[in-house]
Amino acid sequence: MRIDLHSHSSVSDGTDTPAEVVAHAAAAGLDVLALTDHDTTAGILEAAQHLPRGLTLVPGIELSCAYQGSSVHLLGYLFDPDHPELTAELQRIRDDRVIRAKTMVERLQAHGVPVTWERVRALAGEEDGRNVVGRPHVAQALVEAGAAEDVQDAFDRWIGSGKPAHVTRYALDPVRAVRLIRAAGGVCVLAHPARSEGALTHAVPDDLVERMAEAGLNGIEADHPSHDDEERASWRRRAEELGLVVTGSSDDHGGLTGRRLGCCTTEPDAYAALAAQASGAEPYVG
Repeated sequence: MRIDLHSHSSVSDGTDTPAEVVAHAAAAGLDVLALTDHDTTAGILEAAQHLPRGLTLVPGIELSCAYQGSSVHLLGYLFDPDHPELTAELQRIRDDRVIRAKTMVERLQAHGVPVTWERVRALAGEEDGRNVVGRPHVAQALVEAGAAEDVQDAFDRWIGSGKPAHVTRYALDPVRAVRLIRAAGGVCVLAHPARSEGALTHAVPDDLVERMAEAGLNGIEADHPSHDDEERASWRRRAEELGLVVTGSSDDHGGLTGRRLGCCTTEPDAYAALAAQASGAEPYVG
């Protein structure tokens, strides 16, 4: 079995619709795919309705968290999407994403950059109320306006942490996020822990990982495209020390990442161990 537990659609910051994501997953030879859009599950139903035969879809999410000024991301799977406290937090996060993006546009305009909120909304597809606006959409608008060479340059020059148009936003405490997912009957995995942004210059700190594990963290995404061999081995050891499952995932964003579904995968026994601990939702089977 080939299992990829981290992917994004155009409902958050990927380029492909949920239907296209599952089609690409089948073409890549995957047996199991988790759709984990940022702070929303709005794309799950569309993906399930277009699920190719032979492909299993794991409903998931990537939660925005923050610790000491840096982003920490948590992957949640198989939770109850209607859990009241989790639903309220997700709405608050999404609302603040809009406020943040608007403020970024205002700061860019103050620097003479011809970016408009209308264009950012259009790039995000936010008008229909389903899609989540994020910094990648602001970055795309910057590229269109000729203020950046590509999306990465837009982050490096304008909207990354410490840059002229950067704006902080509301994010969950990582330990609380773990507890929310577990309370909703789900399981959760620390995403790409060696990749950080913000005040931290290194990986997610050990003491935070330990506290997340104590709160119910189920796994660590050790095998990720942004991790080198040494980082992967180190996080595998850390997961073993804490009794956590090790996962591998592509973190595919469609055209933005070269459609790399399946470039990193999760072992079947690791996936089975995660699924066995979940009670909030069931996978969809094509």
